[in-house]
Amino acid sequence: MARVTGIGGLFFRARDPEALTKWYDTHLLHRSNPYDWSQDAGPTVFSPFPTDSDYFPAARQFMLNFRVDDLPALITSLKAAGIAVETRAEWDGEYGSFARLHDPEGNPIELWQPPTR
Repeated sequence: MARVTGIGGLFFRARDPEALTKWYDTHLLHRSNPYDWSQDAGPTVFSPFPTDSDYFPAARQFMLNFRVDDLPALITSLKAAGIAVETRAEWDGEYGSFARLHDPEGNPIELWQPPTR
């Protein structure tokens, strides 16, 4: 049976697409070509949430979740760039470690370092 083999892209509207692309490339993706980003093999969660979920802001229809390889180092880098990052002890557990931030247009972003298996 034919099936989807991965996420081919994520497209969303932005007030200033060029500036937002640069922000993501500078702080999170580190791409040399803004139209090509190859992700490492690993888990990808696809999960619709109930409309009344408080997992991310109610005013937003989506939250980006990026799988990362060194969450503490990335948090340090983001904070050094003046980007507010939220962490909570209860976000660390059997599913790994998490941190939250927002891009310059207010889109919620979750950083996820899966547990080492």
